[in-house]
Amino acid sequence: MALPSDYSGQACSLARSLEVVGERWTLLIVRDAFFGVRRFGDFASHLKIPRAVLAERLKALTTEGVLLRVRADGHRDEYELSEKGQSLWPVIRSLTVWGDNNYAPDGPRRIFRHATDDGELDPTGRCSCCGEIVEASETDIVPGPGVAPPRSEDDLVTVALAERHRLLRPLRSSDNATDHHLDL
Repeated sequence: MALPSDYSGQACSLARSLEVVGERWTLLIVRDAFFGVRRFGDFASHLKIPRAVLAERLKALTTEGVLLRVRADGHRDEYELSEKGQSLWPVIRSLTVWGDNNYAPDGPRRIFRHATDDGELDPTGRCSCCGEIVEASETDIVPGPGVAPPRSEDDLVTVALAERHRLLRPLRSSDNATDHHLDL
C-alpha cells in the first residue's frame, strides 16, 4: 500500500506541523533564518539547495506565516522569521543538540550562549550562569570544537558564522550579480 503524500487527513497536531516544516529542506531554511540569513542568494549558496526548490519552500513558508517577505534596502526583498517562525526556536535548538550528541564526533559546530552573561545554554535552552530560559533574540552562536576553519571556497554565510553572531540579526552578503532574488 502506498503511503499518502501528505497528512491532511490526520487530526494530529504533529502531523499538521509536519505539513508545514517536515519537508527535507524546510528546517534548514528556518535554521539559516535564525542565523540571520535573509537573502535568496545567501540561502541558495549556503544550503546548496536547487533554486527552484528554495523558491518553492520560501513561498510555502511565507504562505504559512513562518517567514515574512520584507522590502530591504533598494529593490530587493528579504525574508525574516515571523513570531510564528521564531516560536520554532526550541525545535531547532533541540534538533541541533540531538544531532551534536549523536552525529558530531569532533563536537558541536556551534555553541549557543546567553548574550547577557555568556553562559552556555543547556539542551533545554537554560543558561548555565543565570538559570534563565533564553530566547533566540538573546542567544549568540559561537564556533564550537567541530567547526572547520573557513576555506577560500566557503560561501559568505559560512565565513560569517565562523565568528560569534547574535541569532536573528541579519548577515549581509556582498551585493553582487550572483545574488539573485526571485519574484515569488
